[in-house]
Parts: sequence; C-alpha cells; structure tokens
Amino acid sequence: MKNNHIFRLCGRILAFVMLMGSLNACSDQDDHPKPVTTPADHIMLSENLTMPAAFTLPPNPKGYERVATYFAVGVQKYKAQVKEGAGAVQYQWVFVAPEAELYDASNAKIGRHYAGPTWKLNGPGYTIMGQAFSPAKTYSKDPKSIDWLLLGNKDGQEPTGIFQGVGYIFRIATTGGRVPVTPPTGLTDTASVPYTAVYRFVKRIP
Repeated sequence: MKNNHIFRLCGRILAFVMLMGSLNACSDQDDHPKPVTTPADHIMLSENLTMPAAFTLPPNPKGYERVATYFAVGVQKYKAQVKEGAGAVQYQWVFVAPEAELYDASNAKIGRHYAGPTWKLNGPGYTIMGQAFSPAKTYSKDPKSIDWLLLGNKDGQEPTGIFQGVGYIFRIATTGGRVPVTPPTGLTDTASVPYTAVYRFVKRIP
C-alpha cells in the first residue's frame, strides 16, 4: 500500500513537470519556445551536459559503451534519528532510500528505482545494484538539488539482462531531493522529498 502511494505521487510529480513545461512553451513569445519537459526531453537535454572531472573513468584501450539511459521521477526518503552529542535530545534526518519510476527515451515507463540502490526493469526483471566508491564520487551542480553521483556495480551482485557487464552508473541532471531544512521533531518522523534525475549505465568495451 505504501509503495502504491509513492507511485501515485511519482505520477503526480511527472504530470506537474510536464504541465510546467507546457506552460513555459505557451508563455514564450520569441521564436524559440521551450520544449515540454517529458522524460524524453530530460534525457535529450542531459546529452549536452559536461561531466565533472570526478566522473572520469579509468583508461581502457577500447573505451566504454553506454547501454542505457533512463529518466527517474520519484522521491528521496528520509527518517529521523537522534543527533549524537547534542546534549538535550535533538533529531536529524538520515537518508533511507530512493523510490522512483524509470522512463526511457520514448516516454515509456519501463521500471523502478528503489533501495539498494537498485534499478529493476519491467518484464523479465533485468536488475542492477550499485555501490558508492570510497571516497565517494560526487558533484554539486545545484545547492537545491541532490548531488550528481557516480556509482560502481555492487560487489557480489551480477547485473542481469541489458545491464550485463555494466560497471558504472551515473546519476546526473538532478532536481530536488535534498534533505529537508527543517529538522524532525520526533523519532517517528519521515520525509519524502520529490526529485528527478537521469541515470546512465556504462560498461567497459572488452
């Protein structure tokens, strides 16, 4: 039931994003109206982004191949925990997991992104899990949005289907998702912060 609520919220977020894109297009008075920001638009626009130096991949004689690019719309989930060393009991937010729907360049809903972090496609259940590098490879593009992030394939979890051989997962073009500014007031507090992102899945060419 909780997941159904999250997915309905994702649908409302996507509808709002697309509506705002439509309104922007209608309001432009010049010869270059803004495009409607569908998942396909987000993916297309992300192709023009410059990758930060922190995301440079190790040298490989034959280079790398991108196997998939998806747009995610959903929430970043947080929960309260006691703040250590604060004297009187205080609480702070800690990250729990993402919960998002994945769309491809044709605007089709093709899967889910959830705890793990995990990306799972519909149908045969093609799945990949990621893990952070140490130190983490991040890049802050917008202080109001969660960082861009480069992950590796999770040790001991072999990707399946289209993800076979993928060793790197890029989270780029992020909007929203930041930890709430207002701290929690109790240990049972939770927060679901809307976000969007583009995910790229890349493998080494053998």
